[in-house]
Amino acid sequence: MTLKRISERMKLLNKQENEIKNDISQILKNNAELKKETDRMMTIPGIGELTAVIILAETNGFELIRNKKQLTSYAGLDVKEKQSGTSIKGKPKISKKGNRSIRKAMHFPSLVAVKWDENFKELYARLVSKHGIKMKALVSIQRKLLEMSYVLYKNQTIYDKEYKNSVQTQMA
Repeated sequence: MTLKRISERMKLLNKQENEIKNDISQILKNNAELKKETDRMMTIPGIGELTAVIILAETNGFELIRNKKQLTSYAGLDVKEKQSGTSIKGKPKISKKGNRSIRKAMHFPSLVAVKWDENFKELYARLVSKHGIKMKALVSIQRKLLEMSYVLYKNQTIYDKEYKNSVQTQMA
C-alpha cells in the first residue's frame, strides 16, 4: 500500500518536472532575447539551460548587480572571517547568507566543469593541492562560474576557452 503511493507520487513528480522543463523551453522559444542570453551562458563549461535560467531568474537578469563582488555576496559565496578586534576566530568560510537557489544551482555545473574542461581541471587540482579540501575548491569553481556568467552577460560575449592563453601570448 505504502510502496504504491510512493510510486504514484514519484510518477507525479516526474511528470511535473517534465512539464516545468517543457514550460521553460517554450518560454525560451518565445523570448528571443532571453534565449540569446541563456545560449551565451551555456557556452561556459558545466552551465546548462536550467542553470542559466535559474541564474537569470534569481538575479532578475543581473538588474541590480553592479559588480562581481556584489554578485558573489548576493549568492552567499563570499568568504567571511569571524573576528573581534585583532583576533580571528576560526577559519574563513563562505557566508551562506545569500540566495540558496543560486548556490544549489551552481553545485553540479562546477562538478561538470572540473570533469570535462581542462582549465577548470587545472584550477581544481591547484586549489586542492593548496588547501587540501576538495569542497573548498568546488566552491571556488562555483564562484568563478557565476562570475563568468555575469561577465559574459554584461559584455555580451561568449566563453572563450583559450582566453587565458591568448592574453598571456599578447603580454609576452
